[in-house]
Amino acid sequence: MKKLLVVLCAALLTSFVLTGLAQAADKFAYINLGRAFNEYSKTKEYDKTLTEKENNYTVERDKRIKDLNSLRDKFSLLSDKEKDAKKGELENKAKAVKDFITQKETDLRKEQEERMKEILKDIETTVKSYAEKEGYTMVFNDRVLVYQDKDLDITDKIIALLNKKK
Repeated sequence: MKKLLVVLCAALLTSFVLTGLAQAADKFAYINLGRAFNEYSKTKEYDKTLTEKENNYTVERDKRIKDLNSLRDKFSLLSDKEKDAKKGELENKAKAVKDFITQKETDLRKEQEERMKEILKDIETTVKSYAEKEGYTMVFNDRVLVYQDKDLDITDKIIALLNKKK
């Protein structure tokens, strides 16, 4: 019975030691996700494309609003009888401008969200691949850490890998 107790105690002690060694072998890192996102070449490329689309939209929107205002100015000069005849045309034009603005802004916002998701997925995939290759147990986002040792920051390595893919 004493031998069994000694063996069980030894086994239990060994398991605590091995667990402690396994935990000591854990490798942790963190990434500055905002910086990785901003310095990723695909982000800059997408920002440029979206800015061009937004500028084109703004020019088109301003043109349509100018045309609508011009029509309103002409409308105000008409007689009451002519106003009644042209009222539907003015309302249709105003609705068309409003619908155009709503649709384009929705499209731009949707495209921006899709591209952000794509970029974040690229970052996640790269971090996962890097962590597996380098033997990291966990990689944290720096925003959730109260304290971080700068030696554990892998942001530069991740940015380099992301931009190398291009």
